[in-house]
Amino acid sequence: MAVTKKQQIGIQSQPATHIATTMDNQASAQFQSKMLSGVSRTFALTIPQLPETLRFAVGNAYLLCRAVDTIEDEPALSNDQRVQFCNQFIDVVSGTSPAQQLALDLLPRLSDSTIPAEHELIRNLSQVIEITMSFPEPIYQALLKCVQTMAYGMPLFQESEIKHGLPTEHDFDQYCYYVAGCVGEMLTTLFCEYSQEIGRHRETMHPLSVSFGQGLQMTNILKDIWDDRKRDVCWLPRDVFIQSGYDLSQLSPETNTQAFQNALSYLVSQAYHHLNNALQYTLLIPPHEKGIRRFCLWAIGMALLTLQKISGKLDFTDSQQVKISRNQVKTTVAATNLTVSSDRLLKWLFYRTGRGLDQPIWTFNKHDRPVYS
Repeated sequence: MAVTKKQQIGIQSQPATHIATTMDNQASAQFQSKMLSGVSRTFALTIPQLPETLRFAVGNAYLLCRAVDTIEDEPALSNDQRVQFCNQFIDVVSGTSPAQQLALDLLPRLSDSTIPAEHELIRNLSQVIEITMSFPEPIYQALLKCVQTMAYGMPLFQESEIKHGLPTEHDFDQYCYYVAGCVGEMLTTLFCEYSQEIGRHRETMHPLSVSFGQGLQMTNILKDIWDDRKRDVCWLPRDVFIQSGYDLSQLSPETNTQAFQNALSYLVSQAYHHLNNALQYTLLIPPHEKGIRRFCLWAIGMALLTLQKISGKLDFTDSQQVKISRNQVKTTVAATNLTVSSDRLLKWLFYRTGRGLDQPIWTFNKHDRPVYS
């Protein structure tokens, strides 16, 4: 029988039904909660909805993913350095390289563009990894696979000229997979390990989970178009905008034309269809698993409201103009809590909230793509 990296360092696998072996370690739980509240308000809100054992594993998984994001987003790093640090991070999570060394190497290279909470996350990376290594083997392997996929895939897109967008919609989809789709796959594995009842839907849930992740990522990309532009980054697909009559190399709030808005409307509709798949994914989770459903539904609801704001103001020039309010977040929480156990009411709520988003003012013809030399 093959010996795992965890067994090499003295951590034995445990039954899959026991996801977290250190939940009685309140210090670790409090540490993760503090880290999460600093790096993501959204996940700090949704992760506590999960059952206790899942909460600990998912919280750790998110911190690992955020560490990869920190490497990718740091503008002071060259792409070669990003590749180097991403590979080093894979080694750390694999158990073949010390986390403290990565922290010592990376911290001096993080600029003020990286938020203080992410500096703190890298500074405390050893503690995050110690928790990662404490999970039973199936859970650890799911986290490791996700990290490997993200850390391998993200730098691939930094090699191209992303200032003027990604070449095609296919490249855009691939980027979303490396950033978020693989996270959906990982979460599905954790949910299925947690519950045999959920596990019966594993084959159906995995492809839907990729679409779920893409819907959330697309929503963030569309919301943050102008914030990204300020740092000379654009994740939009060039072929879609070229066909609509807009050149992303000219992207600026001043050139926010009807052609640009046409393409943006199409991408909003695509994100909506992915969120529809996210709803179908959530409905495969048994109604009595209210915590897991809330975790999914709150994210879907907030993304759906954001898409509605973008659709209603396609000429926006700042992310604050399409950011949902605290009252809208509270309304999403209240509405989904009332309907969480009813598939019929959840469908009604989704389609009512997303009304019109599936009808773009312009449609991209996938059979008439621009040809790149």
